[in-house]
This record gives sequence, C-alpha cells and structure tokens, in this order.
Amino acid sequence: MTSALADRTLTAVDRCDRCGAQAYVRVVLETSGGELLFCAHHARAVEGRLRPLASHWHDETDRLTERTAVPED
Repeated sequence: MTSALADRTLTAVDRCDRCGAQAYVRVVLETSGGELLFCAHHARAVEGRLRPLASHWHDETDRLTERTAVPED
C-alpha cells in the first residue's frame, strides 16, 4: 500500500470493520499490507494488540472534537 493511500483522509463512506460506524482510524498491517478501519471506540479496544503489527496507524479521532464554524445571520 502506498503512503499516499494510507494517509488519505477518512470520509463518512469509510466504515468500522467491527461495528459499521464511521471509521476514524486506518491500520495498515506490516506483514500483509492489509488495511483495517475502526471507529474510535474499537480502535482503542484493539490498539494494544494491533499497534505492534502495524506499519502505519492513521488516527483522525481528533476530528470528533473539532468545532466547525457556524455562519452568523
């Protein structure tokens, strides 16, 4: 997997492989190059086991707490 693909911003189309919620973490496995997607909850649940096996851990969970600007009338 290329770095550009691994760094691509996750969108609402990207879904957690465990529960189907919106994915905020992409994990690329070192041995196979396979990609796993997780919501924030499931990423935290598997991080201890998967991080040592990952060649890339792309985490966008900070987007969950971002505030978007709301235009004033």
